[in-house]
Amino acid sequence: MRLDVFLRMASPLLIAQHLTQRFGKRLVLDDLSFELTPGEVVGVVGRRGAGKSVLLQTLAGAQPFSSGTLHWRGQPLKLRHRRQAMRAGIELVPQTPLLAEHLDVLTNIFLGREPGWVLPDWGRMVPRARELLALFDLPAALLRERVADLSDEQRQVVAIAQALCVPAPLVLLDDALATLSFQRQGKFLELIQTLAHTGTTFLIVSENLKHLFAITQRVWVLYEGRLVAVRRTAEVTPREIVELIVGATQQEKVTPIIWALESYHTAQRQAEDLRQTQTALRENLAAQGSLNQQLVQRLSEQVVALDQLNLALQAAQRRLLTEREQERKHLARELHDQVIQDLLSFIYRFEELALSETEASDDLAEIRHGLRRVVTDLRQLCSDLRPPTIDRHGLPAALRSHAHEWAETNGVDLTLEIDTHLGRLPEATELSIFRIVQEGLTNIRKHAAAQHVRLELQRTANANLLVRLSDDGRGLPAPLNLATLSANKHFGLVGISERIALLGGTLKIETTPEAGTVLQVEIPSPSPTL
Repeated sequence: MRLDVFLRMASPLLIAQHLTQRFGKRLVLDDLSFELTPGEVVGVVGRRGAGKSVLLQTLAGAQPFSSGTLHWRGQPLKLRHRRQAMRAGIELVPQTPLLAEHLDVLTNIFLGREPGWVLPDWGRMVPRARELLALFDLPAALLRERVADLSDEQRQVVAIAQALCVPAPLVLLDDALATLSFQRQGKFLELIQTLAHTGTTFLIVSENLKHLFAITQRVWVLYEGRLVAVRRTAEVTPREIVELIVGATQQEKVTPIIWALESYHTAQRQAEDLRQTQTALRENLAAQGSLNQQLVQRLSEQVVALDQLNLALQAAQRRLLTEREQERKHLARELHDQVIQDLLSFIYRFEELALSETEASDDLAEIRHGLRRVVTDLRQLCSDLRPPTIDRHGLPAALRSHAHEWAETNGVDLTLEIDTHLGRLPEATELSIFRIVQEGLTNIRKHAAAQHVRLELQRTANANLLVRLSDDGRGLPAPLNLATLSANKHFGLVGISERIALLGGTLKIETTPEAGTVLQVEIPSPSPTL
């Protein structure tokens, strides 16, 4: 039977009705009612101070609730202290592990949970403790270490092992993954899913929406102590959850928060990689001595210098692109305001001469038509240099205008799908996306021999900007190599890749010989301008 079907059929493990918690006059939890089912994984999210940790502490018996009722497996449950919850089978992993500092790891794992009638059954405890440490790639020798000598991550693993050393129907995790390394976070998420399939229920407080969307069936949203929303994970997007967390749907408020969350978790992973590299270097230095220390110091300084150089090069490239766009804008205005106007005045004079000089009317007509062609070409050149539509009406209007002209000129069927609620974006972002599309369409005209083209400009579920340009042409040779393309003077894709890199985005190209090419660009959450 599928897990979700089983969950809907199973009797509730825990039922809370009108749960309220007060600290003095301050209302921390406000009339919460909910159910938890065996084998269910539920995420709890909310702003700082929304009551997430207090809810878990209350369910674990650490803080008796002010009013309301709990039913555990159909029977009333009174929780006045932590031991009552543990006896019922409710385990809590708090944000900060509460451990006996001067006892060893093995004793801490089974503290208050020792198997055996009179004396602890070490024959059962040691293998189980080794098994739990192995799940997190920690050595069995750690069991005899004092907790006071452990790192923060090792202490967190010990706290998790405490909650899992004996079968518990309900495990409460209060931001328990944050201290773990990226690799151990992945192992713990897999372990949660495995235990959930055997019937263990998890209630998880976390700020990492990627974790919650990977393993939960439901997400609860707390706002100022109230349970304002319960959503099935499969039926909601991260953006909708963030809107509920912040209590707003305005794009200018939600988008930066999503971007900040994504940037935080990306930085967290990068920091973990750096930490592991540092640890490896430290161990190596201890073995190799002072010479290696000097070499590593020099390498570190060189890496810092290279990072600074890279940042300087990126800044210079951005300035170059900005100045180039400004030059194009200035040149387009000069052509339009001076050259084109002068040509138009000559056309009017020729038309006056044509009325009076009947004998030379054919020659004048030819000259007049030639001048009009020059004016048309100059206007197109101005539009290519700096599309006036993008300044007046924004990116979507400029793309529609350019795509329509391109399709008519090249006789290609082009389908447009542009988000109607996109709004105005920062000028640099709009110009870069326009140039990316412009180069992409130019490549299709030169190389693809396509009959049908599709251009999409949308926001993704996490508020990033997605540009997708696909055609049914002859495709590109595989595998793609930008260095080879640059050597062959195929500068269109090289220029596109440079612009995307400066925007902090990603480029994905899918191509099949004689079956077309898909160029997909994703840019991190560009906030709309007012």
